Amino acid sequence: MNPRWLFRMARWAQRPPSERRVKLVLGIVAACVALFVIERYVGWPDALSVEPGFWHGR
Repeated sequence: MNPRWLFRMARWAQRPPSERRVKLVLGIVAACVALFVIERYVGWPDALSVEPGFWHGR
């Protein structure tokens, strides 16, 4: 483990992040998990897929 991470963890232990920041991070993580679950079980919509060669002027 990099010593920089140890210093960062020590600083977080001394001054933990605010409740608002924790909620923000948890909200972002929840949104990413929700998108992953939707994409995994429902599938990726064809309208959002790019055909191979589309950007190459084919």
